[in-house]
Amino acid sequence: MYLKQDNLVIRSATSEDAECLCNWWSDGAVMAHAGFPNGLKTDIIKLQESLEKEKDNEFYKRLMIEIDYKAVGEMMFRIENGTAEIGIKICDFSYQEKGFGTKILNVLISYLFNEKSVEKIVLDTNLRNTRAQHVYEKLGFKKVCIREDSWEDQLGELQSSVDYELFKEDYIK
Repeated sequence: MYLKQDNLVIRSATSEDAECLCNWWSDGAVMAHAGFPNGLKTDIIKLQESLEKEKDNEFYKRLMIEIDYKAVGEMMFRIENGTAEIGIKICDFSYQEKGFGTKILNVLISYLFNEKSVEKIVLDTNLRNTRAQHVYEKLGFKKVCIREDSWEDQLGELQSSVDYELFKEDYIK
């Protein structure tokens, strides 16, 4: 998969991206919002094998985000029964809070609604991640529920999350 808009590219992650992904995932600052403030220790060989197996899967994609030909983050989507679950992480902090997240999500959401014919897109985020919530709501996502103390992070602290959904007719480009 390869989507391009201006200087933004969303493309399928390949085994060549495994080192970059492992570096991001091992960085506690990058992974804290996902519940891993100490980072994740990921086996690069296993990740390369996983990415190789995933490359022909049309219903699950791990994606790389590039801005001006530089890898700055990752995304994913999983499609099942007409619903796509998505995730996004801009891992290079110098690209955060500059509007790139909204632009990148617009590209992926348009692709899923128009090319993959999904009826609904769902996602969740940490309740404390108000910056992400603002972006999702600006694009038309609606809060479905808040799950209080629904999971425990790497440090054993209870975390809450918020579930969102977006139907094609509610999508604001």
